[in-house]
Amino acid sequence: MKNKHTNKITKALILTTAMATMTTGLSGCVGSNAVTAALMGFNLKAVDNRYGRGGLNILLSPVYAITIAADYIVFNSIGFWTGKNPLNGKPHIFDTKVETYLEVNDDLDPSLTDAPVKPITKVTTNFKEVRTAQVSEVDENTLDFNITYTDGSVVTLRGKKEGERIDFYLEDEFVAQTSM
Repeated sequence: MKNKHTNKITKALILTTAMATMTTGLSGCVGSNAVTAALMGFNLKAVDNRYGRGGLNILLSPVYAITIAADYIVFNSIGFWTGKNPLNGKPHIFDTKVETYLEVNDDLDPSLTDAPVKPITKVTTNFKEVRTAQVSEVDENTLDFNITYTDGSVVTLRGKKEGERIDFYLEDEFVAQTSM
């Protein structure tokens, strides 16, 4: 008996997961691809030669795979369901007004013609505008970024290289880590 009950639960979980994956995947495959566009912008700005850009494009192909996956699975899906990409604020491509072959919106309930979820908006609190930022070398593995805000306050962001990683400290408090 336990096996039949466990099998039913397992089948239900697999079906639910498959449906959720298909819903997300089908809604996210098209969009503004903001992460991939940012990488392409870097690729174009890195060198002014078309062959250099082509070579860099090949070298960055694993990174492009990651950015495309992030766009398809996360950001384009959010854009589909909210109507706007959360990274660049552009409306979803499916909401573009063009001359179409098949007109159906007039025959549908209005709730089926717009994105069903409100767009995600950035909420910033205690935002300060930067007036100046100066970089100074502390030693061969440490840089200090002295940041002055328009209100006159000053903070120091320190980047300290430890092997293949860089730790960042804001006013001596650890805030982030990245790798080389």
